[in-house]
Amino acid sequence: MQDDLIFKIALSLVPGIGSVTAKSLIAYTGSAEQVFTEKEKILRKIPGVGSILAKNILESRVMSRASQEVEFLVKNNVKALFYLDEDYPQRLLGCADAPIVLYVKGNPDLNYPKAISIVGTRHATDYGRKMVDQFISILKERGYRILIVSGLAYGIDIQSHKAALRTGLPTVAVLGHGLETVYPSLHTPIAREMVEKNGGLVSDFLSFSTIERTNFLRRNRIIAGMSDATVVVESAKKGGALVTADIANSYNRDVFAFPGRVGDVYAEGCHFLIKSNRASLIETVSDLEYVMNWSACQSQPDAVQPCLFYDFSQDEKLIVDLLRNQGETPIDMICIKTSLPMNKVSPTLLNLEFAGIVKGLPGKVFKVL
Repeated sequence: MQDDLIFKIALSLVPGIGSVTAKSLIAYTGSAEQVFTEKEKILRKIPGVGSILAKNILESRVMSRASQEVEFLVKNNVKALFYLDEDYPQRLLGCADAPIVLYVKGNPDLNYPKAISIVGTRHATDYGRKMVDQFISILKERGYRILIVSGLAYGIDIQSHKAALRTGLPTVAVLGHGLETVYPSLHTPIAREMVEKNGGLVSDFLSFSTIERTNFLRRNRIIAGMSDATVVVESAKKGGALVTADIANSYNRDVFAFPGRVGDVYAEGCHFLIKSNRASLIETVSDLEYVMNWSACQSQPDAVQPCLFYDFSQDEKLIVDLLRNQGETPIDMICIKTSLPMNKVSPTLLNLEFAGIVKGLPGKVFKVL
């Protein structure tokens, strides 16, 4: 098992190979180990590889670093989730640039029924902290089984983690560095409590990676990708929260922003998102429920009579067969599994909904009735 993991980590370290190319290599060869044992002439024929990357794969000296990382994982009780593992966050799989290996401290369920990310300025005001506390408290009061995702930074991030812990909701922090440390160190006690209470820490960085500003922008894609929706609470015109919102939009995920007082510096970013139709205005949990089609009480079955005799098109049959085998599936994953583009999948699903054959669920998830 450790040898297998070494190859998986090593592939993520090869110079010039990102997540997309790594997944293509694995899909073509069958495994991470096979990538390193394949002949160069075969590797060159794989789309997106070419002669330079093929040489990098065969000549790169990444096995030693990968072995060191596995030793760190074992010693520090850190899990490495490969993108084909069942425990890997399935929402993240719908994002093309999702890391092939994700490192996790703790024992969080990263595939909770619902998940939202809450982000915002590091300079949170009393108003922003109050909005976070009220919002998460009401989610708990309404009985939602929901995972709270944020980045452990000062301000809105840490307030979100604290509120989740206080109300008993699981919470996960996505870090911009390896799991050998916590940054900022002041938040170490909160991070420890998260790990102890069915939450945890997540990162795609190796241990002892250099902590750089760009790391925190890179980790924002995981915050956005792990969630059904991203909620922005206070942000200036520029900042990481707006980057996360843009990434969430690019992933076809819903974005929400709390309004603030006109003229307040840390309301300008939220107002920009709302005015430019990059986010829905949110004041209460009810606004989230309306847009996401969520309900605190979803025990009653929908009284929908499926069409008994329906002449399926080829694309429709492909999608319905997938949903019957996979169960509830995000629209991004439907595109991946069927190899159909989004501009075909969306109208096809709409037709199937009208026919009473499939049902759309919150977060652009679908199931067969």
